[in-house]
Parts: sequence; C-alpha cells; structure tokens
Amino acid sequence: MRAFHGQMSDNQPIRRTLAEKQKQLRDLRETLASMKSHTSPALRESVQKRIRQLESEVTAAPALKAGDRRSTQAAPGSTDRPRTPRRRPERSI
Repeated sequence: MRAFHGQMSDNQPIRRTLAEKQKQLRDLRETLASMKSHTSPALRESVQKRIRQLESEVTAAPALKAGDRRSTQAAPGSTDRPRTPRRRPERSI
C-alpha cells in the first residue's frame, strides 16, 4: 500500500514539543541508570548519544524561542494586515 501525503510512515522526523523532549530525556536517563552491567556497549552508547542530543536541544530551545520573538516583531511603519496571495487559488472541478 502507498502512503498518503503527511502519513507518519513518510520517513519524516517526529516533531516534539519542549515538554515532550524533557520527558523523553528523563525516561532515557532512567533507562540508562537501570541498565544491567551485561548490557551491550553499543546499546548503552546509543542511549548516551540520544541523551546528549536531547540535552543540546533542550538547552538551545529557550534561545530559539527568544530569536523567534525578535524576528516576528513588525518593523516600524509596517501595517499589520495580512498579505494578499500572489496567485489565485485553483478551483476544484
């Protein structure tokens, strides 16, 4: 079967909110702490790698939000009206 556009099987990354990332980070830390001594080094390293990635994303998130606020502020003298579309929308047949 073929996937329709936007279906989760489109091999797209899952977008998570900051709260979801923090929860996943807590869960992975608990998983790493509960691993037995005979757990494979590759599995342990992959969990540690994902923890490092999530930590960097969580620490960068407040800086990204501050940057978004600055970029979304209107320039002086600009109007707050929505832009008109450049082309007419296509009509369904």
